[in-house]
Amino acid sequence: MSRELLLERLATEALGNTLRDYAIALGVFLAVIMGVWIVKKVVVGRLRRLADRTSTDIDDFLVGLFRHAGPLVYVLLALFLATRSLHLSESIERILHIFFVIVLTFKALQVGQETIRFFLEKWVARADPEDPNSAAAAKHIVTILRIALWAAGAVFVLDNLEMDVTGIVTTLGIGGVAVALAAQAVLGDAFSSFAIFMDKPFKVGDFIIVGDLLGTVEHVGFKTTRIRSLGGEQLILANSDLTSSRIRNYKQMKTRRIVFGLGVVYQTPVEEIQAIPGIVEEIVRSHDLTRFDRAHFKNFGDFALIFEFVYHVLTPGYNEYMDVQQYINVRIMKVFAERKIEFAYPTQQLFVTSVQPPA
Repeated sequence: MSRELLLERLATEALGNTLRDYAIALGVFLAVIMGVWIVKKVVVGRLRRLADRTSTDIDDFLVGLFRHAGPLVYVLLALFLATRSLHLSESIERILHIFFVIVLTFKALQVGQETIRFFLEKWVARADPEDPNSAAAAKHIVTILRIALWAAGAVFVLDNLEMDVTGIVTTLGIGGVAVALAAQAVLGDAFSSFAIFMDKPFKVGDFIIVGDLLGTVEHVGFKTTRIRSLGGEQLILANSDLTSSRIRNYKQMKTRRIVFGLGVVYQTPVEEIQAIPGIVEEIVRSHDLTRFDRAHFKNFGDFALIFEFVYHVLTPGYNEYMDVQQYINVRIMKVFAERKIEFAYPTQQLFVTSVQPPA
C-alpha cells in the first residue's frame, strides 16, 4: 500500500473522528495500560521485598492498597486519557464521565476505609493491646466513620452527576436532628463510650468505686458498662453516668497508705510512752512489703493515751494489705504483753471520800 493511499485512509472519518485519531487513541490506551502495569509491578515488587526485610506491617498495608486498584481502574484510566483526543458525542462523554466518577470514587472510598481501619487498629494495639473493649470500641468507631465516608462519597458522586444535592443534604440534616432528639440518651451513652475509650479512666479488670457502688469492670459496651460487685451480682451502669461521676480506680493504685491508731492506759509509765513509737516503727519496718512513714503520741483521749501510725504497703492488693496489718497487730500485742503495756478500753474510775458528820 502506497504512502498516499495510507494517508488517505487514515484521513477517513467515522463518527466525527479520523482513523488517525482512533489509532492515536488506541496507542495512548495501550501505552497507559502498559505503563501502569509496569509501575505497579515495580512498586509492588519493591514494597514486597521491603516487607520481607522489615518487621513493621505498614509496607504490607501499602501493598494491599495497591492491590485495591484492580484492572478495572487501569482500563478506565487508560480509556479516559485515550478519549481526550477524540471528538465524542455529548451522550458518550456523559457516560464515560459518570462511569469514571463512580468507579474512582468507589475505589477511593475503599482505600479510605481501609486506611482508617488500619491506623485505628494500630493505635489501639499500641495503647492497650490486652484490653478487649478497646478493640470493640475501635470497631464501633470504624463503622461510624465508614458510614460517614460512604455518605460523603455518595453526595460527591451525585454532585458530579449534576444533581441538586442541596435538598438531599438538607433532608439528611433535618432527619439527623430528629433522630438525635429522639435518641439523645442513646447517643449520649455512645459518645460517653468513646470518651471512656479515648481517656481510659478504667478498663476491663479494674476494681472501681462509683458513688456507693463498687466492683470489677467486666465489659465496656456502646451504651452501658457492666460491673461485677463483691456480692456477685452484675451492676449495669449507663456510660453517661460513669463519665459524669467521680470514679475511684483501685487497680491503678501503686501502693496503699495506711493510717491506724491505738490507745494505752493512763497508768503507763512515761518511759514506755516514749518507747511506743520506736517499737511500732521497728515492727513495721520488719515486714518486706512495708515502708514506714511516721509514729506519734497524738493526743489525750477520754480514757486512753492515743497514738497514730502511718505506713505504706508496697502492693495494691487488699488481701496483701490485710495480711500485713494482721502481722503488725499480732507483733504489737506480743511486744506490749512482754513489756506489760496495757491497751485501753472504756472504763470508769470511781473515787470515794469519807465525809465526817458534823459534831
